[in-house]
This record gives sequence, structure tokens and C-alpha cells, in this order.
Amino acid sequence: MKIPGLRSSYEKVGGIVFFGRMLDKIRLHAQGKLPADYNLGKGFDGRCTRFLKVEYPALAGRTLQGGTDEEILEWCFQKGYRPGEEEIFVWNGFMTKRGWRDDASANLDEDKKKRGFARRDDIQTYFDFHKADEAED
Repeated sequence: MKIPGLRSSYEKVGGIVFFGRMLDKIRLHAQGKLPADYNLGKGFDGRCTRFLKVEYPALAGRTLQGGTDEEILEWCFQKGYRPGEEEIFVWNGFMTKRGWRDDASANLDEDKKKRGFARRDDIQTYFDFHKADEAED
């Protein structure tokens, strides 16, 4: 289902994939515009906050105070951890391939079946799944 204002998982903020999407989810949830079945603070959100070493509730609070995505990311670096270039490279590689030939593959297959995508061989990762799922109206 298409959700206006929710960017792709592939989009980067400060070179980091998924971070901007997580901020969009926080903002949309606060406005009552995010479906209830979207994880908040868990799943990929949890991985991202653990990567940056910040608590999700604190990040949500900071996001809702306003500011640009870059300012909020800088806040994360100040309060948590500033990953180096190599760490960001590894993070991006891990996240963009999650569900492809790893321990999440079976879950991805189940999620694809639930959404009617079982025969969609082009959906090989969770980022692909997000893209396909949100292309549907």
C-alpha cells in the first residue's frame, strides 16, 4: 500500500540507508498516517537505533521536536555513536541484502505469500519487499 511521505528503504541520509525511512515512520505515526502493522522501534528500526547506539523512544522524541534529517542524524552521533565509513559500508550492504540467502529468508518468503507476492522472483530482499508493497494502491 502506498503511503505518502514514506521514502524508500534504499534512500540514504548521511550515507546511511533506512535512517530517513525510520524518521518518516516516526513522523507519520505521530500524524496518524502510518498503518498499525508497521514496526515502530523494532525490526529494522531496532537494528538502526542499535547501530547508532541510541534508544528508539529518545530518537522518536527528538524527531518530533523538528529539524532536518541531517540534524537528527547528527543528534544521534552526539548522543550515541558516529560510525566510520567502513562501518556504514558494511551496514548498508547488510541492510540492502537482508532476506537474501540469510536467516531472514524464510520470513521474507512468508511475508511475500501473505501479500500475494509469492511468485515475484524480483523480490529477493526486505528492501525489495518494501518497494513492491508500497507500489501497490
